[in-house]
Parts: sequence; structure tokens; C-alpha cells
Amino acid sequence: MTEPRAPRLLSFKEAVNEATSMAMQRNADLIVTGLGVTDPKRIFGTTNGLLEQFGARRVFEFPTSEACMMGFAVGAALRGVPSISVHQRSDFFLLAMDQLVNAAAKWRFMFGGQHTVPLVVRLICGRGWGQGPTHSQNFHSWFAHIPGLRVLEPSTPADAKGLMLSALNEINPVIFIEHRWLHDTLGEVQEGYFTEPIGRAKIVRQGKDVTIVAMSYGVPEAVRAGSLLADMDINAEVIDLRSLRPLDVACVRGSLKKTGRLVVIEPNLPVCSVGSEIIARSVSDGQIHFHAPPALVSAPDFAEPTSFGLTKGYHPKAADIVDVVCSWFGKSITHHESLSLPHDVPNAFFRGPF
Repeated sequence: MTEPRAPRLLSFKEAVNEATSMAMQRNADLIVTGLGVTDPKRIFGTTNGLLEQFGARRVFEFPTSEACMMGFAVGAALRGVPSISVHQRSDFFLLAMDQLVNAAAKWRFMFGGQHTVPLVVRLICGRGWGQGPTHSQNFHSWFAHIPGLRVLEPSTPADAKGLMLSALNEINPVIFIEHRWLHDTLGEVQEGYFTEPIGRAKIVRQGKDVTIVAMSYGVPEAVRAGSLLADMDINAEVIDLRSLRPLDVACVRGSLKKTGRLVVIEPNLPVCSVGSEIIARSVSDGQIHFHAPPALVSAPDFAEPTSFGLTKGYHPKAADIVDVVCSWFGKSITHHESLSLPHDVPNAFFRGPF
């Protein structure tokens, strides 16, 4: 939390890039590896300039073998060389799950804290443009299930920078998940070095009538839902989880004691999800009096189709949240033009700041 200076308007991808460059300047041992980190598109622009600034010994490509990439990163970490391992699609990272779950996540525990694994794994997820069932998945619930991992899913440029810098200070492996629809969103980001606390959610909209909990690209959808509900005199509080492991249950609990109503927007499948975990912990709390049964707004429980037509109602959006909340208050949704925008490309209100 040092050296903060005045904020500027940056995109999410620029914030990730700035954090990476800043960390590499502070730590001469830090390396960046992955498929595409030096190609012309530079991982959606997130690794722009790193090769030119730090050279090929610290920024380099890897053969197309996710297991090999993770094995290298874990081995390097155990030898005291921290790294950022970048994967353009989280779907393909399934090939490296053994290295992550049975090696990186457990090493410090198995050896009584004698070895640390300073490693950040950047996983890019997202949908649209006909990505289909094997190119659009987000496995954040899987990762959050594993002891020994930190799982981060920022939604704003400021958090992308601050949480990345925090992740690079960790002695445990960190999964840093980026939704590609957020890469071009804009927001104020402080200059200089600063960190955001891991394991602490953020209230991004104050309210008293209903609590909306969101993560990743679900946050701008939740904020949009809050604005639409305000037009109907319903005051929604929106919580951005930011960190999925550790999970800030206290922040959700504090909001629910005030509102007594809970909607979780889960940008994934519903079964055994982060959203269902939030609901389960809230219901079992015993200190919260609910005025309505908690609701999970998520994708349906089947794989994502590829075609434009079949994906139209697949992903959760602001209108789905508004529908649920309106049913509790006996109101009818007002169908604003923005709710019927194309569903497979980022909407204009995703530009930020929220």
C-alpha cells in the first residue's frame, strides 16, 4: 500500500500490463511465460512491451504443452524463481490441473512450510463470437475448491492492478482469472505501486433493499441491474467478491443483515458453484432474517451451445437479476433498450467505470 499517486483512466488490460511491468522492475527474478506472451497480439495487449523492456531471458514463449508449462513454473518457484504463467484460454488449462492441484497447491503443506510456491497463473475465460462449449468456460469454482490456492477474479482495472501486485507478493500459488470482455473496460487507476487486499470483497453500490453478489463480468451486469431497479424505487446493494478463495463471507453477511434479500449472479454453471456456496453459507448463518428465498442467477446446467441463436438466453444478465427482484416486490420489469443488445459481444455499458 505504498507510493500511490493520482489516478488515470486505464483499461483493464493496460492495468494488468502495468502491474506486471512494475513487479518485474522491483523483482529481477520474476519471469513471464506462456503461449502468446510475445506474439503480435501479446495476450489481448496485456503483455505489450514486456519483451522489449526485460528481454527474452525473462519473457518467453513455451511449446504447446500446458502440463509442461505448469511443471516448469512450479519447478522454477521451488528454486526461488517466481513467475507469471499465462494461458489464453482457461479451457486448455485442464491439461495442467495435475501439476497445479497435486503439486503447486499442496507443496507447502506437504513439506511443513519449508518450501513456498511463488507463482501466479493468469487464466483468461469468456464467451461470445461462437466460442462454444470448449472455448468459453470458467472453472473458478474448481480452483476455489482446492486448499493451498488463492483464487482472484477482479472486475475493474484498479483491482486488476492492485490484486495482481498482491498476488505477486504471495508465497502460495495464485489463480488470477480475467474475463476477456473486461479487457477493454475503463476505470481510474492510481499511478505507482499499490496493492489490494486478497480475501476482501468490495461494496460497489450502496443499497438497503436487496443484496446482489457478483464476480468477474457479472459485476457490471449487477451494477446495471442496480441502476434499473433504482428506476423502480428498489435500492440494491452490489458486492464485488474480487477474491473467491479466501471468500469474504463477512461482507455478504453484513449486507444481508441490512437487506434480508440475496441474489447471486454466477457467470458459470449452477451446480457446486461459488454462487451456491455463498447462498449455502448465508442461509446456514443463523443471524440473517430473510424476507425472500435467496436466488442464484446462472447459466443453465448444460454446456454452452455454439450457435448465435442457441446462446441467446444462456448467459445470466442484468435483466435476469431485475426479473427476480421485481417478483419479490410485486413490480413488472421495464424493458429498457439496453437489455436487448446483442448477447454475444460486450455491451457498451461494459466500458466502465462502474
